[in-house]
Amino acid sequence: MQRKSYTIKEKGKVKQLILAGKSYREIREAFGVPKSTVSNWFGKTIKKPITRKAMLEHLARIRKLANIALKNKWEKKRKEEAQLLKVKIEKEIKNYPLENIGFYKSLLAMLYWAEGTRCKRGSGVIFVNTDPDLMLLFITLLRKCYSIDENKFSIWLRVHYYHSIRKVKSFWSKLLNVPLNQFIKVSIKKRSKTKRFKKNFAGICAIRYGNTNIRKELIEIGSTLQKLIIKNAPIAQWIERETADFEVVGSTPTGRTNVSILYRGKFFKP
Repeated sequence: MQRKSYTIKEKGKVKQLILAGKSYREIREAFGVPKSTVSNWFGKTIKKPITRKAMLEHLARIRKLANIALKNKWEKKRKEEAQLLKVKIEKEIKNYPLENIGFYKSLLAMLYWAEGTRCKRGSGVIFVNTDPDLMLLFITLLRKCYSIDENKFSIWLRVHYYHSIRKVKSFWSKLLNVPLNQFIKVSIKKRSKTKRFKKNFAGICAIRYGNTNIRKELIEIGSTLQKLIIKNAPIAQWIERETADFEVVGSTPTGRTNVSILYRGKFFKP
């Protein structure tokens, strides 16, 4: 390919534009002269006058490129850290007692202890959440740990004005593998259409299983595990040492320390 040649007159016009403060890009757009060619001609001999406008434009471009580079850097770092963590956890989980039903009951009990209802009425097992993954985990563990009568499941939903009740019911029915005829109640939560808030795509779901004995057992397992874990935790002795320097008046400790402490099951920050 033959290289294009330029006349002295054309070079002179380019020079005048450089002296007038035009950028290489603007010169290329005006005369079709590549930026690399302009740089070879005058890059070492002419220092372009820097105006405030040109400086601000340059800084804006540099900042934009720097932000993109920084974002890419951190995104790459996050992906690498996530991959390392995934490999670590996958290796660790292989040592978990995944065939032990007691292990699964412990998980189920902790889930229920955190998100389940503990009312004393004979309402059975009730678990409420908005997270589909958590709801699926709960009902899967429940089916795995106990001999379940599927007809005893009932589902309650609470949705917002923007939800399609038909679509939401269909979503939860397929996810939880519970027939639509066992969805006994759908309530619509009143909320302003003008007030800004984070939308929830699937509403609030409540799983009810009509067995009070299972509810009592899960609460007892969770409570017993909590006591055993706290009793055997090494931090217990550390808490005891740290709290020795505190005088407790009412429910608030007095004194100074550079750490937050636990005292009689309560969390205090000095």
